[in-house]
Amino acid sequence: MTRAPFAAEGMAAATLIVLSLLLWHSKTERTSHGSTPNIIIMLMDDMGWGDLGVLGQPSKETPNLDAMAAQGMLFTNFYTANPLCSPSRAALLTGRLPVRNGFYTTNAHARNAYTPQEIVGGISKDEILLPQLLKKQGYVSKIVGKWHLGHRPQYLPLEHGFDEWFGSPNCHFGPYNNSVRPNIPVYNNSEMLGRYFEEFQINVKTGESNLTQLYLQEGLDFILRQAEAKQPFFLYWAADATHAHVYASKPFLGKSQRGLYGDAVMELDYSVGQLLSLLQKLGIDKNTFVFFTSDNGAALISAPHQGGSNGPFLCGKETTFEGGMREPAIAWWPGHIKEGTVSLQVANVMDLFTTSLALAGISAPADRILDGLDLTPVLLNSSKELENRPVFYYRGNELMAVRIGQYKAHYWTWINSWDEFKSGVNFCPGEEVPGVTTHDQTEHSLQPLVFHLGRDPGEKYPLSVLSDEYQKVLVGFSTAVQQHKKDLVPGVPQLNMCDLAVMNWAPAGCEKLGKCLKPPESNPWKCDWPH
Repeated sequence: MTRAPFAAEGMAAATLIVLSLLLWHSKTERTSHGSTPNIIIMLMDDMGWGDLGVLGQPSKETPNLDAMAAQGMLFTNFYTANPLCSPSRAALLTGRLPVRNGFYTTNAHARNAYTPQEIVGGISKDEILLPQLLKKQGYVSKIVGKWHLGHRPQYLPLEHGFDEWFGSPNCHFGPYNNSVRPNIPVYNNSEMLGRYFEEFQINVKTGESNLTQLYLQEGLDFILRQAEAKQPFFLYWAADATHAHVYASKPFLGKSQRGLYGDAVMELDYSVGQLLSLLQKLGIDKNTFVFFTSDNGAALISAPHQGGSNGPFLCGKETTFEGGMREPAIAWWPGHIKEGTVSLQVANVMDLFTTSLALAGISAPADRILDGLDLTPVLLNSSKELENRPVFYYRGNELMAVRIGQYKAHYWTWINSWDEFKSGVNFCPGEEVPGVTTHDQTEHSLQPLVFHLGRDPGEKYPLSVLSDEYQKVLVGFSTAVQQHKKDLVPGVPQLNMCDLAVMNWAPAGCEKLGKCLKPPESNPWKCDWPH
């Protein structure tokens, strides 16, 4: 198989490290784990559907991802579970909608909520995460990059099945002055190594940072160690360079036709190429399932300099329009997935939970409702499609929309409030559609807005409620929504309470570094989620 191309310049140090380790491993026997393939999930941060060359980005600056698609399967109807980072990540690792696993708020209707460092909650101990289940088959699991499922000790990755971690519990926001709000820590396993903007620099003026290179090296090292140990592994590679503040390392700065955001995409693409190339060089590519996607749509509020493209789809991150929840997605498994396949299967990030368990030969938990399907029949038989199941678009505690087949029905529409919009907060810049992209929470339950996504992927032309087509599809939507609500048992909301005292004042390991800060007295309040 032709290896994915990757940039050659600027990464001499990384290449030398990889080559030296490969020479050491060249004398070892190439191994196979049989029925337990390695699993790698690459989850990008705020990368849009339209950011990949294979999906139409004009500058064609993602040669490795484009090659990955040519060597594997491209999903064009792949969805996240929420238009915001924390809930979508919780959904991936639990196989359950955020409204089930508790990653939502009830403080106000239909509000997006996540895990800033003042959040009190995090992933519930009652949820079973993917690495916890993979342990049953002897998998070693590592997360590299952004966690975002709670930063207090009981919520961190090593408490929920991961064996290793290099990264941060929060977004790389800052810099802060450490008196009112602390800078955010970066962890190696259970202890902090330093803080963003201190030991881990991000230059907010130039966008220069070597974080992606650190994440790449951590991923390469983990793969090499597990290959040497002949141990099946799960790598959750969650680099966050395309989330504002956007950053890239020096060799990539100024290289893209798209500016700094494009530089970040180019470096992530390079990193994907390095990871896939290593699998091939080690001879474990045919025994490693790799999936690439994003946590939510591109953040158009940060575009064009700090945000990406959602291609033909309406709006972006924070919204339940297609631009907020339809994601780039590529599956790669040489010798198993037919090369150059484009799948029209409607799928979502929660399917990765169920599919990974199927690949590992592990039964899914029977004591809870899972929202993910096993995609292996589609992956291994490219002509097959699964049941025409609904896709549910949630915003906080509200079911906003449903997709069935080519049709999508909006039961609620809302971008953000007029007050926010007038202050410059706009999740749909230049894309407003009268009566659709509303700035008041608008209910359409009696007559949902229905779009045919095949003819109208931009959701600009709702079907006439008087048409036979509308009346026919409405019956199917009504049945699906009634059944979904009948079966729904919402989880205890984890994103309701905030407290300045729980911020990253004194993470584990701060004593060794002299980086501990004194927290204020506890004074919890109900978090305010404006949109």
